[in-house]
Amino acid sequence: MTHEHETVVVEGDRSGSGIGAVLGIIAIIVLLAAVWYFALGPGGGSSTTTNNNTTNNNNTVPTVTQPAAPAAS
Repeated sequence: MTHEHETVVVEGDRSGSGIGAVLGIIAIIVLLAAVWYFALGPGGGSSTTTNNNTTNNNNTVPTVTQPAAPAAS
């Protein structure tokens, strides 16, 4: 009595590693764009507020004038 053996070769799905690499590259590009935007680009605009500790005490009262009377017809 002879025993026959079959050789079974199982190949793994390799498409998952390619998708992971592409997603990794996209994530790095998005991260670099965010760093540029907030640190160097338009989102990183510095605030240039200057306070010289000066006090302005001009307590003027606004004046109100009445309109001129209409011309007689």
